[in-house]
Amino acid sequence: MSENRPNATELTRRRMLQGAGVALTAAVGVVVLGATGPGDSAAVAADPGAGDRFDEQYRGRRIQGGPTAGTGHHHHDVGYQVRIDGQELHMMRNADGTWISVINHYQTHQTPRALARAAVDDLQGAQLVPLALG
Repeated sequence: MSENRPNATELTRRRMLQGAGVALTAAVGVVVLGATGPGDSAAVAADPGAGDRFDEQYRGRRIQGGPTAGTGHHHHDVGYQVRIDGQELHMMRNADGTWISVINHYQTHQTPRALARAAVDDLQGAQLVPLALG
């Protein structure tokens, strides 16, 4: 009967390997968490531009942005609003924390300010017209 049971040495090796695996997993987790901690830009990517307010001239256009108080359009409320020359730029936040707009929904941007500047570039002087929501 003792042939079917692992000996004490095998159990010790098995437990050591399991313990090493747990320790390695924990160490990797600490490194990943440390890399995305509060002082690192990777953590900022999780919530880019959330408190960023701006009102500036960019290439002759006035771009403004800031957090909203939940007053966006229907399901398009992203908690942040960007305006170009007073017209709202409809935008959406992706699951990875980046932003896209109706001007170019294939190109992502890390912050709403970067999104507004890219929209001005893409408009090439054309006026932003209100989006008809139906």
